[in-house]
Amino acid sequence: MESLVEATSGAVGSLLSTSILYPLDTCKTKFQAENKAHQHQKYRNISDVLWEAISTRQVLSLFQGLGTKNFHSFISSFLYFYGYSFLKRLYLKKSGLKYIGTKANLAIAAAAGACTVVVTQPLDTVSSKMQTSEFGESKGLWQSLSESTWGESFDGLGISILLTSNPSIQYTAFDQLKNRMLKEKMRKRESGAAASPSPEALSALTAFLLGAVSKCIATCITYPAIRCKVVIQSAESDEDGRSQLKTHKTVSGALHSIWEKEGILGFYKGLQAQILKTVLSSALLLMIKEKITKSTWITMLALRRFILVTRSRLKSS
Repeated sequence: MESLVEATSGAVGSLLSTSILYPLDTCKTKFQAENKAHQHQKYRNISDVLWEAISTRQVLSLFQGLGTKNFHSFISSFLYFYGYSFLKRLYLKKSGLKYIGTKANLAIAAAAGACTVVVTQPLDTVSSKMQTSEFGESKGLWQSLSESTWGESFDGLGISILLTSNPSIQYTAFDQLKNRMLKEKMRKRESGAAASPSPEALSALTAFLLGAVSKCIATCITYPAIRCKVVIQSAESDEDGRSQLKTHKTVSGALHSIWEKEGILGFYKGLQAQILKTVLSSALLLMIKEKITKSTWITMLALRRFILVTRSRLKSS
């Protein structure tokens, strides 16, 4: 029941945060997907994508692929939170410990993330293709899946698994920043006249800001992989033909293409939008998840009681 509640509340939180930030996500993805030399680039910055939608009267196209993205977001969040909660309880049961350590927690989170990525990668690939399609020309989910081969549905899987390291980097950075701040506060307290015997702790605002900073650090470190993933998933045949498409479908091909056409700064194209979207999405997801967890528990218990009562009545009749 605990795993199911965690999975459901996490999935609903992800669904709502994805819907709210979807126009920003579409602009970001289309901007990241463009891999051309500077003089041939259609978008100079992310706002150009927005203005294109407005000028061509295709504002609603900023939501193209929303259904697929929400489906992917709901399934992946449900599987992740269920797997994470299940593996965590299994670890505590097998180890006999009452609390889980940081390293074990990161390992379990990475394992849950990797398993989730393998299952949901086709939806992630189709979602990227729908977002990066020309405004008003996006295909539906089933049509996109039917036109792709089994191998193409898993484009970018290796990078997606690699990107499960993002939370590990985030939590490591958070712990390092937290320890430095607490040591500084401890030093100032010890040098003061009236030292409090209570242990130092971060305020809610400080913890939030450190969380945002650590997420930014993790995003900056892993961003070249994020950019390559989008380029791979959105690759389409162009003036160079099918051979160019096959080249873009590989990690080495995407890296070479970005380096050749855009230089080293190309690996960080769209970084600001990625950070903004990631931080806002994480904050919204966790806020919504915390708000609905209690009501989810009540709903699950009521549903369980209803099923038990119904089953009892059926047996008695």
